[in-house]
Amino acid sequence: MLYLVRLTLFTLITVLLCILTILFGVFETHGKRIYHINRFWTWLILRLAGVSLKVEGLENIDPKRQYIFIVNHQSNVDVPALVQALRPFQLRWLAKRELLRVPFFGWAIWAARHVTIDRANPQAALKSLARAKERLAAGISLVVFPEGTRSRTGALQRFKKGGFLLAAQTHTPIVPITINGSGALLPAGSWRLGSGTIQVVVERPLAVEGFRPGNLRLLSNQVRDVIASHLINPAPPERQNSQSIGPAIVRQQAMERHSV
Repeated sequence: MLYLVRLTLFTLITVLLCILTILFGVFETHGKRIYHINRFWTWLILRLAGVSLKVEGLENIDPKRQYIFIVNHQSNVDVPALVQALRPFQLRWLAKRELLRVPFFGWAIWAARHVTIDRANPQAALKSLARAKERLAAGISLVVFPEGTRSRTGALQRFKKGGFLLAAQTHTPIVPITINGSGALLPAGSWRLGSGTIQVVVERPLAVEGFRPGNLRLLSNQVRDVIASHLINPAPPERQNSQSIGPAIVRQQAMERHSV
């Protein structure tokens, strides 16, 4: 009964926050004010589930600067963890355009001014790149999951080049971030988010000057090596005090599944 009460309450709050994001987002160019709604929503997810964060390396980055954060991807709870770990920053994700078709959630993505990309349409992709540059110019940092999807084993998958191309073209420093522990709390295919601790390791920014589209693989491999150096083998998915909050993470699940 208690679980049903919590689930109902959280679902209602999630829908309400989506609606508020949509209503107020219409009047914003970059979604800076309504980003506070996202901060509250992600805090609520972690708080209800009993998830704590251990953040290391925040001293390596300047909250007054813009970065492109390149992050490994283990779980659907990675997005809430990043929003809370990087609270001084305004963050936007690169995501597939198909997300905009999802009722409430897709509309909220648009209203929050995340950057959606249509890979099948090169001309539209160029417009998306221009929007990403506008976000950076407005003081907003971007987050990219270069693996494109969650790793089921915790091992790093091959990195896609989209985020690195954007960094090279905008001369924006890349910050490698390693997430550990999220895969054990919410394994791929599971709806039960367990209580526990997620470690977020923030590395020093990497300059991108000198990199061009022809040698982005070198940059990608460099970032991949830095992330891998902090990666810890995930623990088996055995959890205590876990609770199913399926609808509670639907918004973030969809975004992560369609990240680029």
